Parts: sequence; structure tokens; C-alpha cells
Amino acid sequence: MTVHSPEKTPDEARSSGESLRPPPHRSSSAQSPADRDADDDWDADQQDKTIVPLTRAEAERLFGPAVNRPSRVTPFRVVVAQMVLSLGATFMWWLWSSTPGSAALSAFLGGAVCWVPSALFAARLRRKGGTESIAAWMLGEAIKMAATVGMFVAIAVFYHDVKWLPLLIAYLVALKTYWIALALR
Repeated sequence: MTVHSPEKTPDEARSSGESLRPPPHRSSSAQSPADRDADDDWDADQQDKTIVPLTRAEAERLFGPAVNRPSRVTPFRVVVAQMVLSLGATFMWWLWSSTPGSAALSAFLGGAVCWVPSALFAARLRRKGGTESIAAWMLGEAIKMAATVGMFVAIAVFYHDVKWLPLLIAYLVALKTYWIALALR
């Protein structure tokens, strides 16, 4: 097995049939100083490689012309879709349940457990204008999770006629809206 020389690019090494894999690793005590230096040189060579981003033409060739199209999916559109789906689930439970009032209300609350925290997060994103740090995003997600758990607990404590099956199904339907939004991108 051969390792490409530092002066060749990976494409040149591939075209000449050379392997790009490092030599098999041996314990440092079994390696001679020359072998350790060669391993260090190979690691340094690999670390020096810079990642070159795709040009617009390369991205279009790989992913198609729609790659430059801005996304139609926004956080508020996802929230609106969650609301519509949860209202649809509410209507379905109202039509086909033996106890339409409590089942429909439970389904509505299940959908609301999904879209209310999402709406809070979307409003927070809009207020910040997209200039947040990773820590701020994580805090927003933590607030969203706390609101979701808090709403489930509040429903369990204060709504004694809750029908858990409609509530959980409506919650899951609204939660899967993210996947639908990703597919529509």
C-alpha cells in the first residue's frame, strides 16, 4: 500500500492509482523515530489541506438549478402549517369521536402544545433578526422545550376530561409538519 506524496493533490494521487489512506497505525513504542516523523508529516499534510467551497456553477451542476432558489419555508409558515394541521385533526376528532366535544378539545390542545412554543421561538427569531449566537439558539430551544413540557403538565393538571389519544395524535401530526416543510423546500 502506498501513500501519496505531499506534492501530489488527492485527485492526482487517485488518478495515478495511489492510495490516500495513511499507513496502518502502530503503537508509538514499536515505531522508530523516522516512522513517527513520517506519520506526523502525513498528519500535517492532511491538516494543511484547505476546503474550497463550491462555486455557483459547480453547485448548480451537482444539485440542479433550484439550488439558488431561496427557501419558501420560513418559521412562521411552519407555525401556520402546524395550526392548520392541528385544526384539521380537531375537526376530524369532532366528526368521528363518540365524545366529540372533549375529543376535539383534547386534539386542539395537543396541536397547541406543538404550535404555541414554535410560535414563541419564531417570534424570538424575528425579533433578533437572525443575528443570534449558538448559545442564544440553544436558549430559545430550551425555552421551547420548557413551554412544551409546561403545557403538557398544565393540561394534565387542569383539564380533567382530557382524552389522551386525540391529544397525542394531534400533537404528533403537528410535530411532523417540520418534515413536510423540509420536503417542500
